[in-house]
Amino acid sequence: MTVYVEALAERIVGKPLERVTLMSPFVLRTAVPAIDTLEGKRVAGIERIGKRIVLAFEGDLFLVLHLMIAGRLRWLSRDAKPPARITLALLQFANGVLAFTEAGTRKRASMHVVEGREQLASFDKGGLEIADASLEAFTQRLKLENHTLKRALTDPGLFSGIGNAYSDEILHRARLSPIALTQKLDDASVARLFAATKAVLAEWIERLRTQSAGGFPEKVTAFRPEMAVHGRFNEPCPDCGSPVQRIVYADNETNYCARCQTGGARLADRALSRLLKASWPRSIDELG
Repeated sequence: MTVYVEALAERIVGKPLERVTLMSPFVLRTAVPAIDTLEGKRVAGIERIGKRIVLAFEGDLFLVLHLMIAGRLRWLSRDAKPPARITLALLQFANGVLAFTEAGTRKRASMHVVEGREQLASFDKGGLEIADASLEAFTQRLKLENHTLKRALTDPGLFSGIGNAYSDEILHRARLSPIALTQKLDDASVARLFAATKAVLAEWIERLRTQSAGGFPEKVTAFRPEMAVHGRFNEPCPDCGSPVQRIVYADNETNYCARCQTGGARLADRALSRLLKASWPRSIDELG
């Protein structure tokens, strides 16, 4: 999100939005103000609220984009054809076109048009911004309720903008189990988690900036070969060489290294562990 915000700011801040074209009417979740009221107005700034991108327009109007899992932004030349079937909306400027796309059929990505900072604030879940956080503030949020670390890190009401992929990377860096309970962590573990959270997010922002190299971010994905564990099921852990494990649930999965994070124990995958029952290998050593 941060790299998207920076790339958009370079291209459209100060420029008027010439035209909005909705390719999928379901993407727009608000009716008032009408989206065509943005046409002709200049972009005053680009902001981020958690995992939402906000285009701030003159006249105290805001266009809020939520990409969800499969949504992406693409910057096209004015004469380029937008991606067929997956384009939700097109925002045309004098120097190019911003295409809002979403792969798949779930149609979770959304756009909202709101007027005034008070309405915009309704999108803020209150999550702590890690870059500006102190260890004290981080600890207070982490232990506010007794959740698993995975759930706590991905809760937008607790922490802003971490998400599923980076939570796996953070927990691997901190050498902590995704199912460890927040209120049972000792001070040393919390400090290690705090340091890992800051470091992982900062490193990935810088890495993605470098990969974009002044261009618009492309090939945006939560699965990257440079990641330590996320999306690398059965591949070797870069630190110990053990096969990366996973827990699958709904549309997401948790990836972890049993040897580095759980003392060698394999966490029960609801589907497979129930199916295999007594045959379920409970430790990384039982996998052979």
